[in-house]
Amino acid sequence: MGENNLKNSAFNATALRKIKTDLLIKKDQIMKDLTDLARKDSHETDNRTTAFPEYGDKPDENAQEISEYSANIVTEKVLEDSLEDIESALKRIEKGTYGICKYCQKPISAKRLQARPTASSCVACKTELQAE
Repeated sequence: MGENNLKNSAFNATALRKIKTDLLIKKDQIMKDLTDLARKDSHETDNRTTAFPEYGDKPDENAQEISEYSANIVTEKVLEDSLEDIESALKRIEKGTYGICKYCQKPISAKRLQARPTASSCVACKTELQAE
């Protein structure tokens, strides 16, 4: 299908190309950020794990290591979730279904897509799901 068959008339081809470019730039940055956080680990399936900082053996240094490691784990999860959302949005662009709600099949508003380019549902469906 591709970009030319986009069902959401709220976005023209130029706007869609801009969104795709922005998503690809963000994807590259997230990949870099994940690489910066991680170290190689042959025991992990993706050969990557969050690096554990080493500051020393004193109790305050150990506490700082644990605190930083915990923060890095949370950051890594947020980055991985963002990466998954971006890849999903890029797939929808390629299939020509970007901008269509996955629940009600109606167009997602241009305002919502500008605010959250990875959105896969309209505001009404998202609101209903969150209420449940």
